[in-house]
Amino acid sequence: MGLGGPSIVRSAGQGNPGGGREALRLATVVAVAIYLIRHGETASNAARVVQTPETPLSARGRAQAERLARRLAGAGIAAILSSDLARAAMTAERLAAATGLAVAREPLLQERSFGDVRGTPYAELAARGIALFAPDYAPPGGETWEAFHARVDRAWEAVERAAAGSAGHLAVVTHGLVCHSMVSRRLGAALGPDAAAGFRNTALTVVEGPPWRVALLGCTAHLDAPEQEGILPAP
Repeated sequence: MGLGGPSIVRSAGQGNPGGGREALRLATVVAVAIYLIRHGETASNAARVVQTPETPLSARGRAQAERLARRLAGAGIAAILSSDLARAAMTAERLAAATGLAVAREPLLQERSFGDVRGTPYAELAARGIALFAPDYAPPGGETWEAFHARVDRAWEAVERAAAGSAGHLAVVTHGLVCHSMVSRRLGAALGPDAAAGFRNTALTVVEGPPWRVALLGCTAHLDAPEQEGILPAP
C-alpha cells in the first residue's frame, strides 16, 4: 500500500488542448487517506509513568518524530490535526516543518485523562492493586472508559469533517488509547482487549475512504535499523 496523493480526479489530458494520447488516458481517482499517528516517545513512556499533559518528547521521541516526518514529507498531506497535549503537538510540529503546513489543535484528541494518578509509576499503581486499564477502573478526577470513548467518538467526527474539507490527505497526531479506540470501535479492526497494546510511539495507521477502512495498521517501518542511521538514541 503506497502513501499516495490526495483524493482528486486527475485527468492526464488536462492542460493539453491538443489531446493526443495523453487525453485518452483514464482519469485517476486516489482515495482520501487519514494518517493516524501516535506521538513520539517521552521520558515517562520509557520510565513507565502515567503521563501528565505537559510531558514533552524525549531526545529519542524527537528523533522518532523526525523519521516519521521524513517518511510522510511527500505523501500528499494537505492538513495536520493534533491533540494539544505537548507530546502530540511536538510530534505534529516535526511533520509541519517537513510539509510546510500549519498544525490545527483539537483538544478532543487528547489522551484519556487519568486524573489524580497522573505522574504515578505503573509499578506503584500495581503495588496498590490498581489495574489502570481495567474496564471498571475509574481514576479519581479523570475519565471513565465510557466518558473517554464518548469523547473519542466526537473526536472522530471532527477528523471526518477535517478530512472532508481537506484538499489532500489528513494527518492526525494523537495518543495510543485514542488510536486504539478509533481503530477498534469506529473502524472495526480486531485489536484484542488490551487497550494499552498495539500502537508503538510514532506508529502510523493509514485509513482510506470514505467509506473508511484500515489499509495499514500501526506501522513503524520508519524506525527500522536505527543503528545504521544513528539518529535514535538508546531508550
